[in-house]
Amino acid sequence: MKLFTLIGQYLTLMLMVLRRPQNAKIYRQKIIVEMDNLGLESLGIVAIISVFMGAVVTIQTAFNTDHPLLPIYAVGFATRQSIILEFSPTIVSLILAGKVGSRIASEIGTMRVTEQIDALEVMGINSAGYLILPKIIASMIVNPMLIIISIFLGIFGGWLASYSTNVLPISHFTYGILFEFSQYDVVYAIIKTIVFAFLIASISGFFGYNTRGGALEVGHSSTKAVVFSSIYIIIFNLILTQLLLV
Repeated sequence: MKLFTLIGQYLTLMLMVLRRPQNAKIYRQKIIVEMDNLGLESLGIVAIISVFMGAVVTIQTAFNTDHPLLPIYAVGFATRQSIILEFSPTIVSLILAGKVGSRIASEIGTMRVTEQIDALEVMGINSAGYLILPKIIASMIVNPMLIIISIFLGIFGGWLASYSTNVLPISHFTYGILFEFSQYDVVYAIIKTIVFAFLIASISGFFGYNTRGGALEVGHSSTKAVVFSSIYIIIFNLILTQLLLV
């Protein structure tokens, strides 16, 4: 029953968040600020993880597909598909859930326990929309950009691994990367990323907004935000895969 109560409270909060903004200009300014805070500051960790994971996927695929009936360029093909379809949109989103989700929950939770949210409501401001909506929109704009960068760097990391370790010739790896490439795979990855971005920002905002108590409860809210965001990313990953690929 507690789960259904949380879902009901979440949906009620989302109705408040998605109301028409009272001052669109202020919201636009906040969205730009949040794009920098939530997206650009995550570029470093996304880049590092993508390059090394691309290299690892390439090496592992090469060593586990050493079969005379498999063409050698299949390593590049498998690396590309793994990175585009699953690693970049899903794994990177899980990483962002930990980094960005905890930040959103702790920021809003701190405002709640220090009564800053109460002050906004006294002034007649829709505090839920003012605090959470810009974060949702900013995440849904900037996260797909991070995923595109992650895809490029992941494939580049695989190319570097192929070049530096000689697990397969560069020409074969490049051919596998280009073999039967479908633009829909990238569209699928972007669609998943947009959904995941909404889940991360809205769930984290929900737990931060409903924080009660003091500094200890802010930490608990941050932990819950990361855990629930990760769980729902996994659930919606299955749902979207079934809807978009099958």
